Amino acid sequence: MRRILLTNARNYSALFARMAAAAVIFPHGAQKLLGLFGGGGFYGTLDFMTEVKGLPWTVGLMVIIVEFFFSVFLFLGFLTRFMALALIGLFVGIVYSGSAAGGFFMNWAGVDDRPEGLEYFILMFGLLLVSLIAGGGALSLDAAMTKRRDRLYY
Repeated sequence: MRRILLTNARNYSALFARMAAAAVIFPHGAQKLLGLFGGGGFYGTLDFMTEVKGLPWTVGLMVIIVEFFFSVFLFLGFLTRFMALALIGLFVGIVYSGSAAGGFFMNWAGVDDRPEGLEYFILMFGLLLVSLIAGGGALSLDAAMTKRRDRLYY
């Protein structure tokens, strides 16, 4: 467990990467769970994922949980590597389920029935890979827990 938490407490690049990723993912999770920012809320999102997308309710529930809570934990730098890996898995699933067919560019104008492109996901994969490799970095709970543990046991 210690190796998962271990991070350089002076690594500000890791801090900026995890904060940027969390700041972008959190509003999407808040849309899905709480209905903020024009989102459907928990029941609306779950209904959309099961009825429109045809996903099992357990998958819809996990998407909501991972996007909301894991982005908060990533922001705090709590179990950063695990949170980054779970979010990467979430985004791989999203890309696999349809976004890859959208090409590279986002389809914000809704020109046709084409799904959103890959550019957002490429950026997210890059930021999350930094968090996966470097850990929480500066000002993370991982660094604080590792430092305290080192002080207590050594």
